[in-house]
Amino acid sequence: MARELIVFDMDGVLVDVTESYRETILRTVEHFTGKRVTRDMIQAYKNAGGWNNDWALSQRMAADLGVNIEYQTVVDHFQKLFLGNGSDGMILREKWIGGEGLFERLSRRFDLAIYTGRPRYEAGLTLNRFAPDIVFDPCITAGDVVHGKPHPEGLERIRERRPAQPMWYAGDTVDDARCARAAQVPFIGVAGQANPARAELLALFHAENAAAVLDDINQLEAFLANR
Repeated sequence: MARELIVFDMDGVLVDVTESYRETILRTVEHFTGKRVTRDMIQAYKNAGGWNNDWALSQRMAADLGVNIEYQTVVDHFQKLFLGNGSDGMILREKWIGGEGLFERLSRRFDLAIYTGRPRYEAGLTLNRFAPDIVFDPCITAGDVVHGKPHPEGLERIRERRPAQPMWYAGDTVDDARCARAAQVPFIGVAGQANPARAELLALFHAENAAAVLDDINQLEAFLANR
C-alpha cells in the first residue's frame, strides 16, 4: 500500500502567526482607518469563511469601518509591514509550532506536503528559517492556483502529482475544512486553546466532519497512531 500523504496548511498549523500575519492585519487596518480592531474580530471574519487572503481581509475590515482603499494600496502597505527591510518585518515574529523531531519522525512513516495561501516567497522564508531539512513535496502556494481556499484546487493539484497516495489535510480555518471536504480529503482541524473563538471553530470543524480536532500539530502523532 502506498504511503499516506499528510498535507499541512502553514499559518496556525506549522507556524504561530499571531504576531506576524494577524498583527499585520491589525496594523494595516489601523493605518488606513485610525481604528484599532481586535484579534477576536479577525477570528470572527475567518470563522465566517471566505477570508483566507489576509490582504483582502484587511481591505474588507477597513471598508466595514467606513474607509474604502484600493486593493493594491492595501497590499503594498501590508507587505511593507510584514516583510520590512529584511531585519524588522513582522514575519520575524513567527514561531514554529512543531516540537523537536516531530516532522523527522512523521517523515519516516508518511510523505509530507504543504498547501498554503501564502505567496511562495513568504512560505520559503519561513520554511528555510525553521525547517530547512524537512522535505515538503509538493509545496503548493497562492501563486500555484487560480482559485484559493475554500476551493479545492490546491489539494487537487497535489492529488494530480500523487495520484496513488491516500491524503490528509491539516488546517486551522473553516476554509481549510471546506477545501478538504470539496476535494474529498479527510480533514484534521487545529484549534488552539488560545483561539479567541475556539468554541465556534470547534463547532464549524465538526459540522464539516473533521476526522479529528487537535489543540496543536504536536498531537498529530498520537491521533495517527490510535486511529
